[in-house]
Amino acid sequence: MTGPMPHGHWAAGWSQDAGTFDLLRRGRRYRVVKPFRDYDGDEHAIGETWFFLGYSFLLYDDGLSLFVSIDGRQEWQIRLRWTPEDQGPIVDSLDRYVVPDAG
Repeated sequence: MTGPMPHGHWAAGWSQDAGTFDLLRRGRRYRVVKPFRDYDGDEHAIGETWFFLGYSFLLYDDGLSLFVSIDGRQEWQIRLRWTPEDQGPIVDSLDRYVVPDAG
């Protein structure tokens, strides 16, 4: 996980179509319900919550970045590699790891 960066660091440059990925919708809060490790080896533990800001995908290396805010002021990048040997199984079943948070 990369960050924190100031508000708007990543989000300022996106088009509207980068605001939805799978179940994730820009501006909504999500909670981790099954732990996972991202590409950088950082653990995302049960109970971790964040606001989804957007995403980017780099086709040439299967790199998926989820941009989130934990505190509503700073931005973080969660890097995932969408391949079977890396975080592909997590991305393919993201709804088993992350759910909308009512709190």
